[in-house]
Amino acid sequence: MARRHHYKRRTKGPAHEIDVTTFLNLMVILVPFLLITAVFSRLTIVELNLPSSAGGASATEQGFRPEVIVREGNIEITNGSVTIASIPKVDDEYDLVTLQDMMVSLKKEYPDQNAASVLMERMIPYDYLIQVMDVVRSVEIAVEGSDNEYELYALFTEISVGDAP
Repeated sequence: MARRHHYKRRTKGPAHEIDVTTFLNLMVILVPFLLITAVFSRLTIVELNLPSSAGGASATEQGFRPEVIVREGNIEITNGSVTIASIPKVDDEYDLVTLQDMMVSLKKEYPDQNAASVLMERMIPYDYLIQVMDVVRSVEIAVEGSDNEYELYALFTEISVGDAP
């Protein structure tokens, strides 16, 4: 009788399986953590109006609309063609405190007006655009009887940006 050799058949396939339990444990911890911290990150969006190409005539029909023009040597506040004030630089920096005072006085004269324009010359750094927009939009005024408390008052909240003439 012939002997038959019985060999164990080798099965093809991976010898080891991938253990995903550590990865799942990591996901169980990371997903709630990321969801909790995502609530605290907020973006602030300021809606701006860009000037239209038809421009000019509609601004005169609306009445008073302040224009803050940031030039290389000064800041001008105008009402279209009439210059209201010119604020020169102090120590090579724009005088934003005086601009703030002027914008507050203009808001007191025209309390119903919410629109304003910020116009910049081409070579002015972007940071000055943001600083001037913040001054034109709102002002922090100290609360009476307190040293460290300030209230935020809205001035001209509808801001249009553009190039200076």
